[in-house]
Amino acid sequence: MEMIFVILIGAIAAVLANMNIAVFNDGLRPIVSEHLEGRLKRRELGLTAFAMSFGLVVGFGIPFTITASIILIHSILLGTDIIGLMTPKNKWGTPVAAVIGGLYGWGLLMGLEGFVKLFEYLPVNFLEPMGEVGTPVVVTFMAFPALAVAMQFSVKKGIVTFIVAALVRQLAVFVNDSGFLSIGDNVITLNQEGMALIAGMIFLFAFAMREKTEEGSSVDLASIFSEKVKSIKKNVVFFMIIGALIAGATNLLLMAGDPISLNLLAEGKQTDAGIAAAARAIGFIPLVASTAIATGVYSPVGFTLIFVVGLFVPNVWVAVIVGAIVIFLEVMLLSSIAKFLDKYPSVRNSGENIRSAMTKLLEVALLIGGANAANIIAPMFWILLYRRLLFIE
Repeated sequence: MEMIFVILIGAIAAVLANMNIAVFNDGLRPIVSEHLEGRLKRRELGLTAFAMSFGLVVGFGIPFTITASIILIHSILLGTDIIGLMTPKNKWGTPVAAVIGGLYGWGLLMGLEGFVKLFEYLPVNFLEPMGEVGTPVVVTFMAFPALAVAMQFSVKKGIVTFIVAALVRQLAVFVNDSGFLSIGDNVITLNQEGMALIAGMIFLFAFAMREKTEEGSSVDLASIFSEKVKSIKKNVVFFMIIGALIAGATNLLLMAGDPISLNLLAEGKQTDAGIAAAARAIGFIPLVASTAIATGVYSPVGFTLIFVVGLFVPNVWVAVIVGAIVIFLEVMLLSSIAKFLDKYPSVRNSGENIRSAMTKLLEVALLIGGANAANIIAPMFWILLYRRLLFIE
């Protein structure tokens, strides 16, 4: 069943890219729009897609995928962007894109299994120590709302947000240790990092909602680009299908939508992963909605809420159904979301700051995690070499 999910996701995503309906790379949407409007040839579009996405597949998606033995969605959907856009859009090109996309998904999953087995035969199996790369990510992901607040509003407000989030985390630890939340013999355990993250996000959006656009000064993007919104809604069935498949694959713990939730899943912290995925989805709503409305090109994962569905829904087939419904609602509510973002511009800016904060923390956490993993694989030798390479960089 896992193989079927991955093959179908690869095939359908490649077809969506080939038909100029949806691409995963946010930076490619305006370029696909240029092609749709006749200002960019198909060959140039394909080469641009390759230049923008290939490095991310090799340097970002696949390394995370191998380390956690869980497919990072970037490794498959950035690849299908390239496949779909480099294949001609005609009666034979689209089926070819579907076949190559499906084979790419199959090869990715089989290659992942092959890598895991290969490491077992090596004199030193360093795959397990490589799991330490993601350990600092788990520790620091609760802090990114505070960093986003500091970046957008002020350092003082960021510090206040971090202190409140830390207090909420310790309160959750205290409640768990005391067994205060219990029903009969069943003890309810609060997710401490998740509670801290929620507290931080509340502060972030409370600050953002205080700034409101004056009446009559906002621009109604949905009205200006109404034809492009209609074209997205016309293809909603395609989005429902791929959304359902990705939600189901996520429920099977086969794939993850971002490195933070991927590392949390690798440690068996599915609830934490779901909360992190939800926070990331909130940050991506402004970007996906704005680029989709302006270009008429959507994302195959929508606002990434389908990953949240996959992680929180208890059954794979329920996840498939709910995933399809969620992405249907996303598409149908595009115009309303655009109006809300026009009314509260700080909320739209918060999305960008959330992503920037997550990226900055991720860079530091992976740097520390890489040093820890190197030290476990070969104590002292690799940590010294790692430090030397950093110094050279």
